Amino acid sequence: MKQLILIRHGKSSWDYQVSDKDRPLKEKGIADAQLVAGKFKELDVKIDFAYSSPANRAFHTGMIFLRTLPVALKNFRVEESLYDFSGDHVQNFVKTLNNAWNTVLIFGHNHALTTLANRWGNRYIENVPTAGLVHIVFDVQEWSNSTKGITKNSIFPKHLKP
Repeated sequence: MKQLILIRHGKSSWDYQVSDKDRPLKEKGIADAQLVAGKFKELDVKIDFAYSSPANRAFHTGMIFLRTLPVALKNFRVEESLYDFSGDHVQNFVKTLNNAWNTVLIFGHNHALTTLANRWGNRYIENVPTAGLVHIVFDVQEWSNSTKGITKNSIFPKHLKP
């Protein structure tokens, strides 16, 4: 069994004249990532490895989750192909994951993550919001065979706020 946790970066700021990859998180993005990471931690899922898009907002979201869960930095890598908005590069990347890892986190972007959550999961999700998490379980032994799974959890910031 393989478990994939797709996490969209937190809300980013457009207040700075920087490239898209360099846009930082807003305070709301930081708070929402902490909120979702805390809720996910309650599920006590053992993470084998985590990957992030090289975009600052995805990387920063990843650091918040890694510190909260906790996941050791040695089990984290930045992957250029995860800076993807269609989902094709992320899908190809997942198919090549190390089969020794059963549970992997990916920090990325929309529309890629919403597309893949719907392609791979069994629950329709209109939109994975910023700092949103979708946990998909595949009944396979090899990542290359990940085609259709079960959406085990979806944790969105708006569902955690009063």
